[in-house]
Amino acid sequence: MQSVVLYGRLVARAVWNGFSNELTHQKQNSKFCSTQPQPLRNLQLVSATAGFAKSITPSQVQRRWIYGDDACFIASHKSSDVLGVADGVGGWRNYGIDPSVFPQSFMLTCERIVKEGRFIPNNPQEIMASGYAEVLQNKMPMIGSCTACIVALHKEEETLYTSNLGDSGFLVCRDGEFVHRSEEQQHYFNTPYQLAAAPPSQQGLVLSDSPESAESSSFNVQQGDIILVGTDGLFDNMTDEMILEHLRKLKDRRRESIQHTANRLAECARDLSFDPDYMSPFSMNAEAHGIEGIKGGKPDDITVVLATVDYRYNDGIT
Repeated sequence: MQSVVLYGRLVARAVWNGFSNELTHQKQNSKFCSTQPQPLRNLQLVSATAGFAKSITPSQVQRRWIYGDDACFIASHKSSDVLGVADGVGGWRNYGIDPSVFPQSFMLTCERIVKEGRFIPNNPQEIMASGYAEVLQNKMPMIGSCTACIVALHKEEETLYTSNLGDSGFLVCRDGEFVHRSEEQQHYFNTPYQLAAAPPSQQGLVLSDSPESAESSSFNVQQGDIILVGTDGLFDNMTDEMILEHLRKLKDRRRESIQHTANRLAECARDLSFDPDYMSPFSMNAEAHGIEGIKGGKPDDITVVLATVDYRYNDGIT
């Protein structure tokens, strides 16, 4: 009987020791796993641009991110991805001034500010203000004016911060529907808010707004969101539903697909802009303001900056 009891005690002890060893092994494995570096991920923008100048002569050479009097930029810093567009005011051409120079210089300056990290990730209005100030302080006097729209994705916050001045603007599409849209800023019909650099003799006589007048907003974004930033050459010729129809066809986040959709949007806007029988958003807006006789599309420079929101991991794999 004692031998049976002794045998039972030995078996119980063996079982308990095995169970204890397994618990210890699991704890060690758990501790080991918890100390392993976990992949870090931040949102990023996968972007492309497209556009057309209103008129192109054979001698003109198309330059990167410049479409007639429009200009744009795409820039990244460790904290943010930033997109911007600017639309030069063509009326300066009547005074012998090239209206494309001011927006080009302004966008290049904003791009440099972002790449150098001289900005606050949640304040694209400050990028606009700093870029404008630097253009005004340029050693070579610069004359002109433009509308502007700048949006910045704060990667860690997963938040899009926006600043829009005038009638350029942005749209955010999620699951096939628009969830955010900028509002136009107009002094009166077809006279948008604008940044300006006037000659000394015209100071105070030229329409000029401050970057602080820009409409600012912020909202969370998520993987798969589509962000479109464009000039009025797009929005004056395509309705929101037309734009949405193209964005719904974008089924993946590959750069080639984004570029294809951006190209199609720009091409469609250009075709409609020269259609004399098309009742464009611009002509409908004119009619709403009591202005008669404006029919068809609105020939204009067109700029499309299109981006999708995706995750990027610390090993560089998306």
